[in-house]
Amino acid sequence: MPRIDAHQHFWKFDSVRDNWITDDMSVIQKDFLPVDLHPLLQKNKFDGCVVVQSDQSEGENIFQLINAEENDFIKGIVGWVDLQSELVEERLEHYQSFKKIKGFRHVLQGESDRALMLRPSFKRGISLLNKYDFTFDILIFPDQLPYSSELVKAFPDQPFVIDHIAKPDIKNKNISEWESDMEIIAQYENVYCKISGMITEADKNRSKEDFTPYMDVVIKSFGTKRIMFGSDWPVCLLAASYDEVVNITQEYFSSFSQNEQQLFFGENASTFYKLS
Repeated sequence: MPRIDAHQHFWKFDSVRDNWITDDMSVIQKDFLPVDLHPLLQKNKFDGCVVVQSDQSEGENIFQLINAEENDFIKGIVGWVDLQSELVEERLEHYQSFKKIKGFRHVLQGESDRALMLRPSFKRGISLLNKYDFTFDILIFPDQLPYSSELVKAFPDQPFVIDHIAKPDIKNKNISEWESDMEIIAQYENVYCKISGMITEADKNRSKEDFTPYMDVVIKSFGTKRIMFGSDWPVCLLAASYDEVVNITQEYFSSFSQNEQQLFFGENASTFYKLS
């Protein structure tokens, strides 16, 4: 079964476009391209990856399609479309012809309207994804989990995945409210969860044990068939190396059966994104 890193990014750094990468994040204020990731995947025995949008433009889709065309280890792309546009269906129809585009994402975590996903215009866009066989990545902070539950409940046939376990406050060990909200959203079986992005939510003086209660909650809520590994490279480099991110999860899952480990490290991502 292939091992898949289900969440990473590529970009040619542009200080205006990528203004979310602030000066205190100087370690990632540079280009990160397939040539940089490939040796890390090989070293950690990954067969491929899913690249996720980091710029909300259709130019991003073209950039990632070129990357995927030139690098066979890129198995899928999570791109961006304006889900609130009246022309969204035309765009989805257009992207359907590109086999490596598997789904879309919107940076909901950055929206001033925390319930933007429940606007009729946004929901209309979501309602069309399944028709064209596209997934949707939910990028949120914990305060948006209740709105997300409402969204996924409205579209039971639409495959959703929560990015970065919804970014709980690992640094301050806040867990209870996030835990109950995760248990609620996990009841909807069309929702998966990426165990990714934890390292940047933790304290600089973290230990591996700091992540355990959060992973425990995800496993208890989603089981082992609706979870997937993501490195969040190169964003993870703000806090840890690629190897360290892999090691934290590998150590945690070492007590799980071989089959469960295969599900987490590739099979579930292959199923969810329909990777070939």
